[in-house]
Amino acid sequence: MHKLPLKKIIIYLILGLLAISIIVPVGWVFIASIKKNNEFYGSPWRLPESFYFQNFMDAWGSAHMGEYMLNSVIVTVVALVILLVVALPAAYCLSRFKFRLRKILNILFMAGLFINVNYIVVPIFLMFIDADKVLKSWGLSPFFLNNIYVLALVYAATALPFTIYLLSGYFVTIPRTYEEAAYIDGSGYLRTMVKVILPMARPSIITVILFNFLSFWNEYIIAITVLTDPKGAKTLPVGLMNLMKAQNAAAQYGRMYAGLVLVMLPTLILYIIVQKKLTQGMTLGGLKE
Repeated sequence: MHKLPLKKIIIYLILGLLAISIIVPVGWVFIASIKKNNEFYGSPWRLPESFYFQNFMDAWGSAHMGEYMLNSVIVTVVALVILLVVALPAAYCLSRFKFRLRKILNILFMAGLFINVNYIVVPIFLMFIDADKVLKSWGLSPFFLNNIYVLALVYAATALPFTIYLLSGYFVTIPRTYEEAAYIDGSGYLRTMVKVILPMARPSIITVILFNFLSFWNEYIIAITVLTDPKGAKTLPVGLMNLMKAQNAAAQYGRMYAGLVLVMLPTLILYIIVQKKLTQGMTLGGLKE
């Protein structure tokens, strides 16, 4: 019988422990979300007596998690659309063409990778306050604060350096012969990018969409800073924090965990669907000339 080397055994053991450390808390949250409130006063590892789905109904309706989820969907989709519309042409041009400001732009985008978004939240907030004051002085309504579409724009802008860096690295590996063949057939630059390059870069694009979706969907600091109105729109992470504070005070733990499941479920489903494409996007480098 073939024996596994000690090195592989150690690797499998570490991976198994890592998987357990992730699966057990997630599974525990799902189990806790269907428990009645009085079941939390016994053993935390005890299985629920029945499936109490009223927690989800209360979290969705009474705790406004449905409204918060809709806001998160709008913010995430709008941010992804803006990001892809800007990043795809930018990454294509920076990786495939030579022009005067190309090196400077590459350096600036690379520098953006080293800027923690949390460090620039306060300057963004102060800029929005000043901009709203100017609008008020002109007799217009405030626009920048408490606006989920402006929040989506901020998300897209802060994700540009990473997205352009990843896409540029993939575009560089695509042979230029495909573009030359398209030019010979009379295709222009835009049509070549859309019809030839982007379909070939699909794994990388899916990777970008997934990473940024996770980032936008779970983002909290910028959302709570920009959406300042207590009675205004809130994204799901901000709404979840408000729910956790309220339900801890009221000792309604089942409703709190149901809200947490509502936050986690879309990301888990998306990852399960696109995990193969994600792996391809991180490992494939395209064909070589």
